[in-house]
Amino acid sequence: MATKEMKRFTREEVAKHNTEESLWIVIDSRVFDVTRFRNLHPGGANVFMDEGIPGQDATEAFFGLHRYEVLDKPQYARLQIGLVEGEEPQVKGGLIPGAISEVPYAEPSWLTQAYKSPYYKESHHRLQQAVRRLVDEVIYPDAQEREPQGKPPSQSVLDKMAELEVHAMRMGPGKHLQGRTLMGGIVSPEEFDYFHELVVSQEITRCAGRGYGDGLMSGCVIGLPPVLNFGSPELKARIVPEILSAKKFICLAISEAYAGSDVFGLQTTATKTEDGKYWIITGTKKWITNGTFADYFTVGCRTEDGFTVILVERGEGVTTKPIKTSYSPSAGTAYVTFDHVKVPVENTLGEEGGGIFVMLSNFNHERWVMCCINVRSQRLVVEECMKWVNQRKAFGKPLHSLAVVRSKLALMISRVESLQSWLENMTYQMCNMSYKEQASRLAGQIAFMKAYMTRNAQYTAQDAVQIFGGRGVTQTGMGKFIEHYYRTVTFDALLGGAEDVLADLGVRQAMRSMPPDVRL
Repeated sequence: MATKEMKRFTREEVAKHNTEESLWIVIDSRVFDVTRFRNLHPGGANVFMDEGIPGQDATEAFFGLHRYEVLDKPQYARLQIGLVEGEEPQVKGGLIPGAISEVPYAEPSWLTQAYKSPYYKESHHRLQQAVRRLVDEVIYPDAQEREPQGKPPSQSVLDKMAELEVHAMRMGPGKHLQGRTLMGGIVSPEEFDYFHELVVSQEITRCAGRGYGDGLMSGCVIGLPPVLNFGSPELKARIVPEILSAKKFICLAISEAYAGSDVFGLQTTATKTEDGKYWIITGTKKWITNGTFADYFTVGCRTEDGFTVILVERGEGVTTKPIKTSYSPSAGTAYVTFDHVKVPVENTLGEEGGGIFVMLSNFNHERWVMCCINVRSQRLVVEECMKWVNQRKAFGKPLHSLAVVRSKLALMISRVESLQSWLENMTYQMCNMSYKEQASRLAGQIAFMKAYMTRNAQYTAQDAVQIFGGRGVTQTGMGKFIEHYYRTVTFDALLGGAEDVLADLGVRQAMRSMPPDVRL
């Protein structure tokens, strides 16, 4: 922590400073003079005079109440006056840019020493290392600052991601990557596959801000693929470059107050003008991620011949207003109104009346991305819990010595490991199927996976809160990430389709594939 030569003190010297007039403590072999700070301590002055604290080693007491990052804050780091003679700090904490966690089950097995995987090549490892450093050095600090403020990601962060073509990589493999230098050339567009995209999605999740993470152009992740896959060459040439360069933003506008998972129940209408050159779109959309700052809206509409998807540009007749939800306004969640908006028919995505195929194709990728994010978030919770039970003492012994705590950890770890395996299996199938095959063969499997994953995420959130106790429902301090996760975990259970609807979709698709001649 120290950047200059620190003075050395023996523990006997430190022990002499044990009064209110001269109060020193030791934390992880670091000597702090807290004489003046004592009366400014947020937890009160008296705690410094508790038995075993004045002039003594307060390491265990400190880490029972504070995260390591507190020691790195300038206002507290300046209190350090030296180190204990003959000792060096031993505690590893805080964020080490690019580092792989050594905490058991904090990383997927393919990143764990001595473990092998048939899915990941050297290019996946190189990409993981580069994206992790980007997240740790650029994205994470911005997320931790702006998530509680309710502000969208800084433009400088989005620009850095655009420079490295991260936004393009989050669209998955495809022609849109051709000619681009991905992450400084670490992986070529030709070799980029869904496992590379999985790596990018899971690393970005480590920013540990749910609203901020959705604000990080997740609207592009779900709103731009219909343009890439079904838009005209002219439309793509006009808007894709400015979106992938983060100069403009796009969102997916399907859900309404009248219809969420029921796509056929949508009431937003699109009717053609008499000359057939324009759509006139009227209706409202609700809970639209990135809608407050979007320049483009990929909109699902009822048309004369069914359901059609149309790209709408922000302009006359388009208004948005923020919706307050249980996660941060950083996501830009919006209520969108289309009041007789005039849109060229060239903005139609796919065939008129063929919108259901456009959306079903898009839903697979959207739900798969959410699964990537969900399981990585659960793993972050597992890491937090593993650290906490190792350092927290209750009833005179570490939390992990209690069988009931170990039981909860066992279930949390089992869930995250099994879910990662299912996700990797589905990713492998995606790598070996065309986009059309994915739409027809994987819709049920991915629906099952997402429904099962989000249900288990809620169990993990509940277990984590029980392990952290009161800290698990406190927005600051030791349990801040647990509180945040518990408060926002239900979003995944709703976005992209509610659990019950997705589970039913999976069963219905399976029944359609039943051979007609089988009997018990």
